[in-house]
Amino acid sequence: MAQLDRITQQPEIMGGKACIRGLRVTVGMLVGQIGTGHSVDELLADYPYLEREDIMQALRYAAWRAEEREVMLATA
Repeated sequence: MAQLDRITQQPEIMGGKACIRGLRVTVGMLVGQIGTGHSVDELLADYPYLEREDIMQALRYAAWRAEEREVMLATA
């Protein structure tokens, strides 16, 4: 996907997990930080080598993967 050109997956980096521009920063870590209440600006301050578009693409990638297939969740 051209709009996700900052998302890379290489077996030798983080075991092939989706990362940002070949860095050791995973999409999952960024999305998890957003999910726990950190803002994009906080992430940019904490990781100065990231750019706003890196985080936006991580969120778009996660949304795309979440819509990729339907998974039945077990109910308690």
